Amino acid sequence: MIPTTLAAFDPGADGDQILAILAWAASACGVAGLIVVGIQMALQLRRGDPGEGGEHFRGVFFVLLGCVLAASAGPLVAALGSLSI
Repeated sequence: MIPTTLAAFDPGADGDQILAILAWAASACGVAGLIVVGIQMALQLRRGDPGEGGEHFRGVFFVLLGCVLAASAGPLVAALGSLSI
């Protein structure tokens, strides 16, 4: 008996809608993350520990890195296309 291959799964418009919602949520979380880092910078302004600015910039870096990863998920999935065997 010859094995048959299964048809490729195509999520269609529902998959695009989920990716759009996740991209919107990632953007909202990125804005919230930058606001939190800004609040932390404002609260610790007078503390004066040397090297403290590096912690804040590291927080901004991680927030922006997460936004870039989340924003590139949709185009990456579209570029890969069908992953059927």
